[in-house]
Amino acid sequence: MAKFDRPLARRAVIRGAGLGLVAGTLADATSAQSAHEDIPGSAIWSGEYWAKKGDIPLWMYRKRVGEPKTGVLTQHPVVFFVHGSSVSSRAFDLNVPGHGDYSIMDAFARAGFDCWTMDHENYGKSGRTSGNSDIASGVEDLKAAVEVVARETGRQKYHFLGESSGALRAGAYAMAAPERADRLVLAAFTYKGEGSPTLAKRAEQLEYYRSHNMRKRDRDMIRSIATRDRPGTSDPAVVEALADMTGSPPSPTSRRFSISCRTATANSSSCRGPRTRSPSLPTGICSGTWPAPS
Repeated sequence: MAKFDRPLARRAVIRGAGLGLVAGTLADATSAQSAHEDIPGSAIWSGEYWAKKGDIPLWMYRKRVGEPKTGVLTQHPVVFFVHGSSVSSRAFDLNVPGHGDYSIMDAFARAGFDCWTMDHENYGKSGRTSGNSDIASGVEDLKAAVEVVARETGRQKYHFLGESSGALRAGAYAMAAPERADRLVLAAFTYKGEGSPTLAKRAEQLEYYRSHNMRKRDRDMIRSIATRDRPGTSDPAVVEALADMTGSPPSPTSRRFSISCRTATANSSSCRGPRTRSPSLPTGICSGTWPAPS
């Protein structure tokens, strides 16, 4: 395994995670580039959509080069970004004035992808409930969202890139609906938690996470994502921009409960979910030395 003299920037890690998607869909991406070469300035178009999970409204956001036509098969391969437990979908379209381009959606749109994301239940602009937005709930969110994507793009299979607990949601969705998943990238994927001081600390709060569906999420909490395990590996301006975009509403406890439960009592039947056979599809797992699980 290659060793680096300095840590990679977070945006470099996430963009690197997408290389698997780009390499695997080179032919499609090339066709997509040809399709929008005649668009003046190759302007990035954006639009908002809504999905419904029962009575719960789920906000969706889309970016691509050129305005699409509903129901017409897009020549752009579709990638769906799945957010984690401490941020909303805005994290994938981050604007950091004076610090370069941090929008992952813009980067993928320019590479020829039709980019989608959503706010899960109890996040961002989506509906609020008394639930804790656990991973199973996230799978149902994605099922509802994918129906909108299918209607708007004409495509039936999509690439998924999930970050942190978004990787858990994306992976679980791929197991539940393998016919919809083409390629999968799991970034900052915390599957064991061994050796993480942050997760060990959370395990001490297991009973709190069992009994509370929401947790505090203010500016200091957002800052701690980048500082608690390895200070100096993130640009402070980016963290402040993320805090500005996500605001300070409470955040669901679901992912903290599931990870803390696994860390504290790995063999407890109350923590384990049903075992599901994994789908066979190209999957990349990307995690930094200090992934800062949120």
